[in-house]
Parts: sequence; C-alpha cells; structure tokens
Amino acid sequence: MKLLEGKRVLVTGVANRWSIATGIAKRMHDHGAQLAFTYQGERVRDEVEKLAGELGGGPVVECDVANDASLSAMAEALRPFGNLDGLVHSIAFADKNDLRGTVYDTTRAGFALSLDISAFSLIAMVSTLRDRFNDNASILALTYLGATSIVPNYNLMGIAKAALESSVRYLAYDLGARGIRVNAISAGPIKTASMRQVSGATKMLDVVPQMAPLHRNVTADDVGNTAVYLVSDLSSAITADVHFVDAGYHAVGMLPPDFTMK
Repeated sequence: MKLLEGKRVLVTGVANRWSIATGIAKRMHDHGAQLAFTYQGERVRDEVEKLAGELGGGPVVECDVANDASLSAMAEALRPFGNLDGLVHSIAFADKNDLRGTVYDTTRAGFALSLDISAFSLIAMVSTLRDRFNDNASILALTYLGATSIVPNYNLMGIAKAALESSVRYLAYDLGARGIRVNAISAGPIKTASMRQVSGATKMLDVVPQMAPLHRNVTADDVGNTAVYLVSDLSSAITADVHFVDAGYHAVGMLPPDFTMK
C-alpha cells in the first residue's frame, strides 16, 4: 500500500545521499509521492539533481532561505509543480566555532545567523508558500533532543532547535483552520556531514545503543518511515507535536549501572 500516492511534497536540506532529508525523500518516493527539491549553493546542486533524477525526476530549485528574493523565486519556479501536500524542512546552520566550548562565548552575529537559518527559515518558507499548500497538507521540521535537554557541545544549535520547535507549535495553531498539520521529528544521532560539525558528536553513536531501550542507533530510513506517516492521511489529527525517532533514548534518565564507554 502506497500511503502518499498522488501527493506532492517539497523536500529541503538534501546535501548528499547520506542526509536525513535524503532518507525521508527515498521513503516518500517509495510510497508514491511526487517530489520537488531545493538546494542552497552550487556546491551541492549536482548531487541534489542526481538524487532527484533517481526519485522521480521532479524539479530542483535553488533557494537561499536567508534571502527573501530567493524564497520568492523558489515559489515561482515551483508553480508548474502544482500545489503542495507536504513540506520537509531539514535546514540548520551554526558556525562551527559556536558548537564547542561554552554557550556564553556565542557571538551576537553567530546567534543571529543560526536562529535565522535554523528556525526563522521554517516561518519564512511557510509564509512564502502559504497560498500554495493544499488544505490538509502536512509540514515537517527536523529537530533534535538538544532542544530540550543539555547535549554537550550542541550549544547554539540546541537554542536554535528550541526556537524551531516553538515555531512548529505556533504555525500549527495558525494553519489549523485549513487542516494543515505542522509537526517536528526529533531524530537520534545519525552519521551525517552536519553531525560531524558538533565536537564529539560521533561518540553518541557508541553511547545510544547501550542506553536506548531498543539498543540500537536509528537510520535515515527510520526517520523516513515516520515522515511518511506524518504526511499521510493516517496522521490526520496529529499536529503541534515533536515525534522522537531515537530508539527511545530521549526517555532514559540515568546511565545503566553496567554502562561502560565502548
């Protein structure tokens, strides 16, 4: 059974085939969705175009979410694609110098840049595309446990993800009259280029299987499965929520007595 047959979904944040957004796109394609993609910068354009070709050949459009003119141009370029049934927001950025040391060393410029790209970009995209969403569409944002709990070295990005999660709730309220749902997926650590920007983050891949109830790490496919559900009609009454896809790690409050760092 294909849960997204006939639905049109815009996917952002694909950088390469290991991106979480790529895993989401693949599972949505498997379930019959027609996909469009955005990219930021010529550096990733070829890779995104190649992936788009493998996943139905939908449009690939440049979009710099920090530039209002670029957002407007993106919306216009997508007009032939038709109205949207889904949006996947998988965009975040912080200067690597703000992902180490102490939070109080964060620069004013770094704070503004990270909050703009990582959080306000969701509001900006929804505002730009608000007349292009079909009623009962579904909007997804990618977040992480560091939004609500201390994750050493996640620092500024945790603050930005907290703002993103709050934005999800307020957007859900504002769009609810049209039946448009807005949710976030909080994925466990996955080895991506973005993850490697956080000092010591790869060690989480050793810790999670020892602590999480399911005793394993998660994959981009795991996240993709949840994304399919949240865009499908099966989740028709679910909105304004954060859905953890982390093998249950977020619910563990203390190291197990036999824990040893492997």
